[in-house]
Amino acid sequence: MKNALIYTVVFAAIEILVGSLVLLAYQLLKGNGAELDATGVIISSGLGGGVTIAVFLAAKWAIVSRHWIRTRPWTVLFWCVIATLGSLIPSSWLQELMPELPNTAEKAFDLVLKDRWGYFIVGLLAPLSEELVFRGGILRELLKWKENPWIGIVISAMLFSLVHMNPVQMPHAFLIGILLGWLYYRTDSIIPGVVWHWVNNTVAYVMYNLTNTDETLLEFFGSQQRVLMAVGFSLMIFLPALYQLNLRLSK
Repeated sequence: MKNALIYTVVFAAIEILVGSLVLLAYQLLKGNGAELDATGVIISSGLGGGVTIAVFLAAKWAIVSRHWIRTRPWTVLFWCVIATLGSLIPSSWLQELMPELPNTAEKAFDLVLKDRWGYFIVGLLAPLSEELVFRGGILRELLKWKENPWIGIVISAMLFSLVHMNPVQMPHAFLIGILLGWLYYRTDSIIPGVVWHWVNNTVAYVMYNLTNTDETLLEFFGSQQRVLMAVGFSLMIFLPALYQLNLRLSK
């Protein structure tokens, strides 16, 4: 448990420190009061993710192994993709049922998602660095702490949601964190989680650039009946995919 908390603090400290240094450099170059533009946010996020990966691998806080991928688990990865796609609308629906939460990172997300280089951060670097830290490092330590694996999975999901430091993201991050933790527990590999994370973030990036992001599901589908039909259809994809994963996942 102690190591898991240390890893969480180190992850957050790297993100804050790198962000502060990049902001300071921007202010020195452009004058006091300058704010990060899209390039600055992308540089900050890229450096933060890169430093995080380097630190956790160098300190051996997360162990990278090719053992699981050598089993050629292509069917498992296929069902990970299907399950991720099936989870998107039900997750959005649940979030819209909750009281509206502050979106403290809205401006930064807008800058990143509107930029073509933003996909490198959102779609590629974030899935790898966050899975390496939260499943490959933090959850790996928590699974040693208690006999019941679900205690570690839930705690790691809570930490995963909290470090986003953005209230509007926290419910979705917590639920997805539980699923990602389950995938890691069943395989001892971060690869299924990276794939799930990649699909989830890629869809978010594409939808942001193709649709009106301020639309609710009700506004998008046009009626509550259609929303419920979309949720039901998604669950008919999500639940069988979870069943298939439960059958096929193994350490």
